Amino acid sequence: MSTVDPPAAPPATAQATRRSPVLDGRVLLLLAALLWSTGGLFMKAPALQAIPLDYRGPLLACYRVLFAAVCVLPLIRWNRLCWTGPLLATAVAYTLMNVLYVSAVTRTTAAAAIFLQYTSTGWSYLLAWLLLRERPSLGSLVAIVFAGLGIGWIVTSEWEGANWLGNLLALASGLAYAGVVIGMRALRHEQAPWVVLCMNVVSGLVLLPWVATFPVSLDPTQWGLIAGLGVLQMGIPYLLLGWGMKTVSASDGILITILEALLNPIWVYLLIGETTPLTTIVGGGLILTGLVLRYTLFRDRELPPAVEPAAGPASPS
Repeated sequence: MSTVDPPAAPPATAQATRRSPVLDGRVLLLLAALLWSTGGLFMKAPALQAIPLDYRGPLLACYRVLFAAVCVLPLIRWNRLCWTGPLLATAVAYTLMNVLYVSAVTRTTAAAAIFLQYTSTGWSYLLAWLLLRERPSLGSLVAIVFAGLGIGWIVTSEWEGANWLGNLLALASGLAYAGVVIGMRALRHEQAPWVVLCMNVVSGLVLLPWVATFPVSLDPTQWGLIAGLGVLQMGIPYLLLGWGMKTVSASDGILITILEALLNPIWVYLLIGETTPLTTIVGGGLILTGLVLRYTLFRDRELPPAVEPAAGPASPS
């Protein structure tokens, strides 16, 4: 008598075995924040501090983005290039952020500069709501309240002690950074290396004619530090940001990358010795509390991942 084999158990679905795209995006943003946090360490290095203050900010801003542009060239898919209005707007915002932030770090403490830049958090929420129609969740609103309290505490406590011009430059860089995050979310369907290349090339070409007139000659150590600054603190992190923003909302993107502000002064203190005031530590604690609440008690449904254009197999590059 013939027997019929029982049907084989259905294979596990890809949905069950594959990690969440949103989780992967958040991991990429965490890595970007970690690399960004080394910026103060590079720019506070004695070799770069030896560059005259009047020229230091624009010079570092120019050369670091040119090195960043070079490092992403091998990842470009040259048969899939496009130039759009949002890409140009993002490049302009990136250029402004680059110059303003580097100039701020050269004129105030690394802690004050980075925390003031993250006033971008509020701007990002507003712009994401108005331009991308991404309404913040309850958890995101809780986190933004804590971030606002922490940043506000740091701003009011350190304003008198730090250079006022450096503080103003850092605040302006925050608005520009919000434009960059929103722009990269809007450009999530474009290949990330191309977006990063355009931002860095535009920024570098805008500054190069001015920087070329500076009566400053760099030695090999200074060139090496600037190259490291460009690759490790600009090129690679912005690639990670571009890939991460394909599946992560603009509000989550700005919240996760604010961890840069907590790590930046720690590296500077540990390796260079620039102390961080207690007020900054308290403010950073408030920011961290908001992030913990956002991803524990106030977890909510994630956004669906962005759909790549139909042109071959999906790839992060």
